[in-house]
This record gives sequence, C-alpha cells and structure tokens, in this order.
Amino acid sequence: MTKPTPTDLGSPLLADYALSDSVADELFDSSGRMRPVWVPFLKALSALPVPALRVKFERGRQYLRDAGVYFRQYSDDPLNERDWPLSTMPVLLHETEWDQICRGLDQRANLLEQVMADLYGPGLLMQQGHLPPRLVTENPHWHRPMVGIQPRGGHYLHFLAFEIGRSPDGSWFVLGDRTQAPSGAGFALENRMAMRHVFPEDYPRAYTHRFAGFFENFRKALEQLATTNRTESHQFGLLTPGRANDAFFEHLYIARYLGMLLLEGEDIVVQNGQAMVRTIDGPVPLGLLWRRIDSNFADPLELDPDSQIGVPGLVDAVRSGSLAMVNALGSGVLETRALMAFLPRICQQLTGAPLEMPNIATWWCGDESARAYVRDNMDRMMIAPALAVDLPFDSNSETVRGAEPEIVELLDNPAPDLVGQEAVSLSTTPAWVDDENGPRLTPCPMTVRVFAARTEKGWQFLQGGYARIGPEGDANALAMQRGGSVADVQIISDRPVPEPTVPKAAPDATGVRRVRTESAALPSRAADNLYWLGRYIVRFEEAARLLRAYHLRLAVTDRTDDALLTLIAKALKAVDISVDAPIPAGLRDRLFAAHGCASKIRDRFSPDGWDALNDLVKTTRQMVDTATPGDDAARAMSVLLRKTAGFSGIVTENIYRFYGWRFLSIGRALERTDSLAAALQHFAPEDAPEGALEVALAVADGTMSHRRRYALEPTRDSVVDLLAHDTGNPRSLLFQIREMQRLAEDLPGATLSARPTALVRELLPVRTQLEILSPEALTTEVLGGIRTAVARMSDRLAEAHLR
Repeated sequence: MTKPTPTDLGSPLLADYALSDSVADELFDSSGRMRPVWVPFLKALSALPVPALRVKFERGRQYLRDAGVYFRQYSDDPLNERDWPLSTMPVLLHETEWDQICRGLDQRANLLEQVMADLYGPGLLMQQGHLPPRLVTENPHWHRPMVGIQPRGGHYLHFLAFEIGRSPDGSWFVLGDRTQAPSGAGFALENRMAMRHVFPEDYPRAYTHRFAGFFENFRKALEQLATTNRTESHQFGLLTPGRANDAFFEHLYIARYLGMLLLEGEDIVVQNGQAMVRTIDGPVPLGLLWRRIDSNFADPLELDPDSQIGVPGLVDAVRSGSLAMVNALGSGVLETRALMAFLPRICQQLTGAPLEMPNIATWWCGDESARAYVRDNMDRMMIAPALAVDLPFDSNSETVRGAEPEIVELLDNPAPDLVGQEAVSLSTTPAWVDDENGPRLTPCPMTVRVFAARTEKGWQFLQGGYARIGPEGDANALAMQRGGSVADVQIISDRPVPEPTVPKAAPDATGVRRVRTESAALPSRAADNLYWLGRYIVRFEEAARLLRAYHLRLAVTDRTDDALLTLIAKALKAVDISVDAPIPAGLRDRLFAAHGCASKIRDRFSPDGWDALNDLVKTTRQMVDTATPGDDAARAMSVLLRKTAGFSGIVTENIYRFYGWRFLSIGRALERTDSLAAALQHFAPEDAPEGALEVALAVADGTMSHRRRYALEPTRDSVVDLLAHDTGNPRSLLFQIREMQRLAEDLPGATLSARPTALVRELLPVRTQLEILSPEALTTEVLGGIRTAVARMSDRLAEAHLR
C-alpha cells in the first residue's frame, strides 16, 4: 500500500504514519483514505498547536490521578499501584458499524447462554457428539456440583465481555469470550470521564453515544433480580477478592457507581441455605451477588477447599434458589480456548444459523484431521493449552508460535491438550507519541472489549468500551502488565446524540416523589475498618506529638540523660516507639496500619481523603532518609501533624453521617480518651519533673487554650481541669466520653427494653466519675481505671457490631 503523504492528510502529526499491506488500520481504509468517522476529529485535532494538545492530554491524566484511578501491577510488592495507562487518543467507530458488531455479539451471547444451560443441564451437546466430553468433564472450570441447579431468574449469564479485533480484510472477529467475571466496565467509564476533560468541545462530545443508560438499566435488572417475589428487602452486592487484585479499583468504583455493597468473602455467611451479609445490625439477607472472583474460589466446601476468599456454603445458597449469581458459578468453562473450535458447528445446530461474527479460527488437536491441519500450517499458528481461558495477548498467556521445534514434535502424536489458533494480525489505531523524535500520531496494535448486560429487554450493549493498545509493532504487549495502554472507544453518530433523560422517581401512595433511597446496610468488616482507621490515625498523631516534644527538648538540652527527655522516652516506649531514629519504625507502623484499613474501604470516602492519606504516607517514607535528631525531626513531626489534620478534616468533616461515620468517630474518640489518660498518667503526677506539665499540654494541643483559660503558669490542677474536665475543650477526657456516648446511642440496638446496651453501660460510670471528681482526686490510679474501661468499651463494641 502506498503511504499517504502529509499533504494528502492535511496534518503534520501524520507525516510518519506508516501503513502496512497486511494489517487493517482504524484511521485509514484499505485504499489509504481516511475513514469518514475520523475526519472531523482529525481536522479539529490538527488545528490545535502542539503545546495546546499537550495541555489537553495532561488534563486527562491529571483527572485520573485526582480520581485515584490505578491498576495493580503484579510484582514482589502485592500492593504495587501504577497510574492508569490511558492512551489520550480515542478509538472512533461509526454507530452503523457498531450496530453490526452488537448484532453479531447478541447472537453469540444468546448462544453462550444455551451452551451453559446444556453443560449444566441435559448434556446433549456431548451426548450427540457436538462437543468432546473430555473438554468438559476434565475442565477445571466446569463444576460438577452445579449440574442440575436452576439459576434464580432462569438465566446463567447476566454480564459479558467480548474481546474483538479487526482482521486485515476489515471484518471483525472474536478473540475471546469473558464469561467468568468480566472486568473493565468501570475502567471504560473512567476512560470516558477522562476523555471528557481532554476534549470538552462540542465535537466529538455531542456526537458520541453515552454510557449512562447502560449502567442504569443493568442496575435496575440487578435490583429486580435480587428482590423479585420477596416478602422482605434483600441486599445486593459485588464480591471482590480484595485489594491485592489487579482490578480492585474497578470493583470499588463500579459498586459505588451502582449503589451496591462491596463485599469480601468474610462479609457473607450462609445460614439454612440463605446467604446473609454480616452487618453492624446483625445478618441481613443477600438476594444477589455479582461475583468478581473466579468460581473455583467461591465456596471452599464444594469447590476449591484451599480457597480463603470464598464463602462456605455459597453453592448451597444458589442451589436453594435464595441467591442469584452474576454470572453463574461454573461459567468460566465458556472461556475455554478449545470451545471456540466447536462453537460454529454448535451455533448451526442450536440456532440453525451460522455465527454472524466468527471467532478466531481454532482447531482442537485431539481431533486427528484438525491436528494434521495445524501441523501442516505451523508457520501461521499459535499453539495454546486446550483448556486455557486466557486471551492470546494476556500477560500470563501460555500461547506460543507454532513454529517452535518442541511444538512440532508434540503434534506428531495425538495432542488433546492443545489447540491451534490462527496467528492473527491485529488492526492498528492512532496513538499519540511525544518523545525525542517529536510529537506525532503512530499506528499501534489494538483490540476492543465490548460489554453486554442482560436487562428486562434482553441484551443491552455499552455504546463504546475500551481498547487495549500495544506499543508500535508489538501486539504481544497489549496487556497493561507488559506495558500496554488503554483507550476510550467512542461510538460516533452523524448528528448530535440526545442527552440521556434521568427517570423521575415514581410517586408513593400520597403522591409524593421520594427521591432519597435508604442507605445500604453497613457490613461489619467495613465498620471494623472504619473504627480502626480512626484509632490508628489518632495513635499516629499522638505518637508524632510525643516525638515532637522529645526532639524539641533534645534541641534545647542536647543531653540524653535529661530527666524530662527520659520521661518522654519512657512514655514513647510504653507504646512501642523507640527514640533511636528520628522517624522510628513504630510511628510508621501506625500510619501503615491506618492506610491498610483505609485501602479496604476506599468506597466509603472521597478520592480527596485517599489522596491526602497517600500523601501523608509518601511524606513519612521520604523523611526516614532525610530527618535528623533535634530541631529537624521536630519540624518533620509538625509537617506530619499538619498533613494528618488535613486527612482527618477531609474524612471526618465530609463523609456522610451514616453508621460508618459513627464507627470512625467512635474509634477516634476512644483512642483519644486512652491517649489523654496516658499523657496525664505520665506527665501530671505530683512528682513529675519540671516541664512535664508543659509536655502534657503540648501533647494534647492545649498550650494556647491553657493560656487563655487560666491566668497562671501551668499547675497540676489547671492542666488536669483543662485536659480531663473541661467540656469546652474538644480534646478533654469528658468531652470525648460524652461524644462517644452520643455516637453509641445512635448505633443500631443502642437500647434494649429501655435499658442501655453494654457499650453505653461501660461509658456511663466513666462519665459520672469525671463529672464528680475534682482535679486533685483524678489520681494516676483513677486514670489507669479509665484506660481499663476504654479497653472494655472496645470489646463491647466488637461483641455487639463487629463480629
């Protein structure tokens, strides 16, 4: 093919855009002409100077950073997070072509549903010779316990993804079906949001089909499936393997977007065939679970006994019909590579029609004629395990090119464990490159992921998706784990697309439209993490204040045997913090514990809060190598305290006042109470060295308040009065106890037969004691008793709500 010249294309950005005779391109058709769907976009793009384009692209990347979008890159660090690798050039497809794609995939989605129903039902495909039995019965993704179980709602499949590519002749084909736990829909949504920041102009925005209707209709379908024929309300949730999963951000994002509970295996218990969510108000029924874990790990009782992320008895809940599963357990069998060799014939058998969109040509090498064909055409084959469920270009794919000598030798004998697949040449799409050779558009290989959701009207397709992009000329690096990127797939119309209409709430019996819905139940695990997040962040703060006091004193005296320094060091040692390093490990451990709790409940607070906490962690780690004892370490602690206050302010002030906020606040108040009592124990006894009372005030951030409230130098009575009894001081013991009581009385089941619960009963004596005792009567022993009561309060809270 003759390469178009910059003059022909009208843009210097395309001066080096090299086309290939053997590869289709999304920007240009087979004759070398730009596809019409791209013309307006490229004209608008080319009219902008390069500096303006750079600003636009950085705006999209900044949005993703601000929104906290990331992916988990597998490495030695199981929690290694990387910025989301968005390609700032979208992939544009015309709505007419997209409609054709969706029609072909709609047929395929219905075919997969029929195959699934047969494999877990009558098994006619195997009995009649349309599918070799060993590809099913020996398949680790086919689960015998699920045979004969009728899914709630009548359907096995509810949400699907298809990986498709364009062949050199311009037609589309399927590279793989994602039926197990399809990922990417949430990332597609974030890609679109980022691109809105890159290109806010009328074109292409006004001409691009939207996503909102797809997600809203799917949410309605899930809600209906969870609650149909129920006499009581049932929760519906998304089951995630947890934060170490590479798609965890998407799990929490899509759960929050759809208003679902984000659940881990430990959040669920099965009682008498009914799945229940462990909540702060006791177990509540679960009507539907959108699982994002492989079905092998879903139930250690009936599936993989080694699973630690599943729910014992989950299969029984599905069997009883009380729980709808999206998608059905065992649906991973449909992703098997070898199945693609038989789908064309199965489609003809079950529907009487050929596949409208073919899949990648596949031959199962357990069949003699297919094996001979693969062996005779090794130079254009990819060889993979027959029961593999990965895609040819996945980072963990076992696919190899067929010309390898060891593969040729394997195919000299029957090879039922192998499949041959046609070595495909993926189409290319323009990607923005800005390196030492200058800014330009260059063709890079890509595949497109298409999403389908079952609604009351049948399969509905997301009007767009996301494309996986490999570096120029390297289709094997499509996966993000290998350095690939992703792009927003935009479906373009010839005329402006109407804005989606937001349905109004239906009026109730009184004629009033209720737009507010009840808050979802709070899982005990989420409440527990919020509670301990509050405690750990206060522990970090109080330790930082003690360390600041230590280093300020060290800077003044420069004597490690100073009595006050020794006293502060003793107080720090009591909480397992050494003063041997300016940023000791014990301090960092408290912050990392808070970060660990927060990472499990990222759906519970804003991206700003998460960014503030990450910034605090980053700063603390940097200071380990830079801070020195004395004034420098004291200033470092001041920086950390300001950043801690920023995080606490964002989270505690902006979080919605639901039960989760109460657990977070109780954790903070309880830890503050214990820390204050400990500070008074250490620094306010009668025999404390000179300066100890000033340290107590500094640790409790009460120095300025004391100066305003008391016209005298600190005395034990004035300091104890301010830090223990003064209800106008938000850091006093009595203030914190009253705050805890108020919060505890707002928790579920706070009273039982008009009698306070065990938690409130623990609080009442402490409050009374503080209200009646004078400062001189608040001895070290009394303060120790308050700390013991605080420990009991934590136990009572856990017994009532966190188990």
